[in-house]
Amino acid sequence: MFFIYNIFLIIILLFSPIITIIRIILGKEDQARFKEKYGFLAKKNKLNKTIWIHGASVGEILSIIPIIKRLEMDKKIEQVLITSSTTSSSYILSKYKFKKAVHQFYPFDLNFITKHFINHWKPKLAIFVDSEIWPNMFNNLHKKNIPIILLNARITKKSFNRWKFFPNFSKKIFEKITLALPQNMESKKYLKLLGTKNIKLVGNLKFFGGTQKDNVKNSILKKKFSKRIIFCAASTHRTEELFVGRVHKELKSEIKNLITIIIPRHINRKKEILDELKNIGLNSQLHTSPKKLSKDTDIYIVDTYGETAKFYSLSKLTFLGGSLIPHGGQNPLESAREGNYILYGPNIENFKEVYEMLEKLKITTRVNSIKNMKSVVRQKINFLQRNTVNKKLKYLGDKILNKNLYEIKKFI
Repeated sequence: MFFIYNIFLIIILLFSPIITIIRIILGKEDQARFKEKYGFLAKKNKLNKTIWIHGASVGEILSIIPIIKRLEMDKKIEQVLITSSTTSSSYILSKYKFKKAVHQFYPFDLNFITKHFINHWKPKLAIFVDSEIWPNMFNNLHKKNIPIILLNARITKKSFNRWKFFPNFSKKIFEKITLALPQNMESKKYLKLLGTKNIKLVGNLKFFGGTQKDNVKNSILKKKFSKRIIFCAASTHRTEELFVGRVHKELKSEIKNLITIIIPRHINRKKEILDELKNIGLNSQLHTSPKKLSKDTDIYIVDTYGETAKFYSLSKLTFLGGSLIPHGGQNPLESAREGNYILYGPNIENFKEVYEMLEKLKITTRVNSIKNMKSVVRQKINFLQRNTVNKKLKYLGDKILNKNLYEIKKFI
């Protein structure tokens, strides 16, 4: 099976120059550094004690920043090699002023390229984040007796079924993992079934992280809402905006200066949302509107992408959409990190374990009716303290981070 896998990779490699040129034109590939993916290593390695961490893209890289910072403090470690696959992740890393860390793009998983990469960097430990499982790299690391840790490991039912289709091939890969630290029980179960022997469940690293510094950089935005009591509804889907609108309508006479900020999942629906809210007698305004915020505005609709964190940092109470409909919910961690108490509907199966953890911290409430949501908003909105949520989440995050570091340092 390894032979067939390598033949498949060689075919991809033959077409990769065309793909790479297109990606460079589209700005998705670093023109100066794309050769690193072909095994042409830009940086020399003169250090002996190198710890290697690989995360595919921005999400994985952000989750390991605290790990990198702690490893840099270890005097036994001379260098932290970080690899990733996307230019955006490289850009994110460049914002941090690491002293021992160097970045390279992850190489193609061809046998000769991975051998060259390992021989060049000579890592003492290789850490792969999330679901980054590469057959040739794992095989060659194992041959060199270099321990492999799968950090914050994630195996979904869908990916498990793909691996299960090639049972012998999968077993040869997964049994080479020295230690797996899964992020949830589901991943632990699938890792064991696929052949990983040493598995320890210590928690999801994505719980670690504080608020982003001054998300509301524009003081105009802060000033705009300074006299309003804010309720936020984020990542909403069809029917959920109307649901939240009805809650607002029933509460506006009770809570003076209440405004509901709706951040729809798909902003192309903004006209539809405006019409729905108008039909129930609510005044709405778009974020992109040049008009000043009126004191009579009930609903403020964010019709731009990439600004969700700004509005989380203004709010203390957020309803997360995709949960009143059979969509599976949205990840509540970004909102919780900004100090928001979370409301959610009954359909959160995609993030069930995350919500269970937040429930234990008593910073979430499940709602399933307008009456129910109205009651919770009325109780919470004037009495919530952002710092209370932050402290609880930070305590959990620190605990999980330290457990992961404890397991990693056994191999250093």
